[in-house]
Parts: sequence; C-alpha cells; structure tokens
Amino acid sequence: QAQLAEFGGGLVQAGESLRLSCVASGRIVNPDWMHWYRQAPGKQREWVAGINRDGSDANIFDNVRGRFTISRDNAKNTVYLQMNSLKPEDTGVYYCFTKRGVFDYWGQGTQVTVSS
Repeated sequence: QAQLAEFGGGLVQAGESLRLSCVASGRIVNPDWMHWYRQAPGKQREWVAGINRDGSDANIFDNVRGRFTISRDNAKNTVYLQMNSLKPEDTGVYYCFTKRGVFDYWGQGTQVTVSS
C-alpha cells in the first residue's frame, strides 16, 4: 500500500525553526518529484517546494525562498522541509505530495502554527 506520512509540525514563535519530514512507503518508495504544499485557514492549498529524485533540482515558492529549504534522503525514503525564520503567515497544514503514473498521493498533513 502506498503511503506518505508527514512529521515535525508544531507550535513555535516567530523567528524560530522547524524541520518537517515526509516518509514514503509502499509502491511510492523514492518517487521522482516530491513536493510540499500548505493550506492556511480559509485559503486554498498552495505549493511550497519540490525536489527531483536525486536532489539535483529543487524549486522553492518565492514567498519562502531564503527561509525554507527542501532536501531528500532516498536511503530513508524521506523528504524534508527545513523552515527557518518562521512567520505567522507560514501557519497552516503542510502536506507532502507525489505522483506515480496517473495516481496522486497526499499525506495526511502536519499542523504548523507560528505565533507572533
């Protein structure tokens, strides 16, 4: 069974850091591109970052560039999102996403709350 599971969310103060992890299992082990999305309360889900299989290509949303970094460890089937200098507007549920063939896979999400 294919599954993505996110970890690492929590409540932090503005300026602090968090590292999110997403572990892939089942038939989606080490997929090609893996992405992070987030959804703030009352807003649409938005793309945050993506990374290819060997980590040679990574893209970051302009609003978080310079503060967030995406990376992956294929030996651990895990993609990370390092979030530094967090702001209250970074608050939301963060989701891991990947595709395999015609199928989309989402994790259950992890809550990130940044207090001012």
